[in-house]
Amino acid sequence: MATHIAPCSSSSSLSFSSDFNVCNTRKCCFSKWVSQVRPRIHARNYFQIKSSNGHPLNAVSMQDGTDGSPLAKGIKPKEDQAFFDFSDPKEAQSTLSITVVGASGDLAKKKIFPALFALYYEDCLPDNFMVFGYARTNLTDEELRNMISGTLTCRIDKRENCEDKMEQFLKRCFYHSGQYNSEEHFAELDSKLKEKEAGKLSNRLFYLSIPPNIFVDVVRCASLKASSENGWTRVIVEKPFGRDSESSAELTRCLKQYLAEDQIFRIDHYLGKELVENLSVLRFSNLVFEPLWSRNYIRNVQFIFSEDFGTEGRGGYFDNYGIIRDIMQNHLLQILALFAMETPVSLDAEDVRNEKVKVLRSMKPLQLEDVIVGQYKGHNKGGRTYPGYTVDPTVPNNSLTPTFAAAALFINNARWDGVPFLMKAGKALHTKRAEIRVQFRHVPGNLYKRNFGTDLDKATNELVLRVQPDEAIYLKINNKVPGLGMRLDRSDLNLLYRARYPREIPDAYERLLLDAIAGERRLFIRSDELDAAWSLFTPLLKELEERKIAPELYPYGSRGPVGAHYLAAKYNVRWGDLSGEDL
Repeated sequence: MATHIAPCSSSSSLSFSSDFNVCNTRKCCFSKWVSQVRPRIHARNYFQIKSSNGHPLNAVSMQDGTDGSPLAKGIKPKEDQAFFDFSDPKEAQSTLSITVVGASGDLAKKKIFPALFALYYEDCLPDNFMVFGYARTNLTDEELRNMISGTLTCRIDKRENCEDKMEQFLKRCFYHSGQYNSEEHFAELDSKLKEKEAGKLSNRLFYLSIPPNIFVDVVRCASLKASSENGWTRVIVEKPFGRDSESSAELTRCLKQYLAEDQIFRIDHYLGKELVENLSVLRFSNLVFEPLWSRNYIRNVQFIFSEDFGTEGRGGYFDNYGIIRDIMQNHLLQILALFAMETPVSLDAEDVRNEKVKVLRSMKPLQLEDVIVGQYKGHNKGGRTYPGYTVDPTVPNNSLTPTFAAAALFINNARWDGVPFLMKAGKALHTKRAEIRVQFRHVPGNLYKRNFGTDLDKATNELVLRVQPDEAIYLKINNKVPGLGMRLDRSDLNLLYRARYPREIPDAYERLLLDAIAGERRLFIRSDELDAAWSLFTPLLKELEERKIAPELYPYGSRGPVGAHYLAAKYNVRWGDLSGEDL
């Protein structure tokens, strides 16, 4: 059943209170993790009343058009605005309240609470912080603590004080039960928050770990009854951000009746992955790569996502969205934009996001002839029976929802004209992986052409960034096999993270939560960026659904539908993950 976003009223005059850009000295964790991506945060002992992206509160961001939120109009900064001197201990005291809305759900239990504990364990949270869970389930504080304690682990370095830190963290966790559309219940939450904040400067972060059809209700109630009165209030919104251009635009319009754009943190956890973060570092801080990053040297780029399991309990949710909306339109397209963007002016969030938007606007909408869709069917393997997608009791028997999709996209600009960007994403495939593969052009007039026979693809250099599992960066090169003859071999120059960096890599949610607390928006999705992304996929999605295109069936545990290979061959490309030569 499709998710509908009810039309929202524009009559409300209340909103979340204004953001304050607090520029006090951060803990060592902040300087270790995020100092290089915080160009706006200066070491000074005062701050001016501003929004959290550093602009005056009455400024309307040029990229967002006219913002109708109450915060974006009617507030005029004065030249004699107050400054708070952080050399005064009284002014320096503030609290951070993190409210996880939907606290009893799987995402909260498996990802959000463990990420918050990991940040606390690493001393990355301020001294005065608390965590509130909010959901309809009736729980006490102690029951919430018991529920989440089983998912908390001291996985980083396995240090000795794990149990002590866990106990201290749980003492900071509280719970309030209420309806998502009840202003009264959010007013009760506000009273509890104020009691814990004890009159200090209060900064509040709401994490919406709930279905998208109740986003607006929660934001409305929180804005009217539970926003901070003297600090900043920010809201993290989980995908999906609508089902198409129209529903996404309506969701954004409704949210902006209660929030300014710089208060909305649209999270795509793939942007917090270590290898995705390293993508721009690899390109912009290594002279050897940047000159090659264009159509002159790159033959094609592949973005591959595969899971070795099916829907398994999520069939009801997944059938409403499908693999294109669930993975390609957000995760893979966001990585593509980061990969293909021009060098930004700086690492400031707006500079980076401006370049990503330019890439998306340079792309033509997907055509049906450049897309293959598939759906996994039941399969017997090794004496075990694997069920098909429509066998799931939560999935309609006649469902045409794709569990696999492959697509060819093109960027119409001077750097990338004519280069196919291939995406492939699927469930119930032969392996679990997420990677970026950059296949370079053949060497012109290759002196060793005859040593490779007729298969010149074996002589092609390939750069691979493996996002998961076993994070790695490796470059496939050609070299001579030792000996008296002239026999060539393909080898890897590699960076295996588990070998080079034995310490476990932080989870993506840890990085993104830390960024939201710090007001850093670089890894979050801006509204015009979201509009541009949906404009590429909406015509295709409508055509698939209106024409009832039947997906090609493929066996559970296979490499996907055969049509994906024909799509790649159409552009003289071979999928890099099928060579069998990977690390």
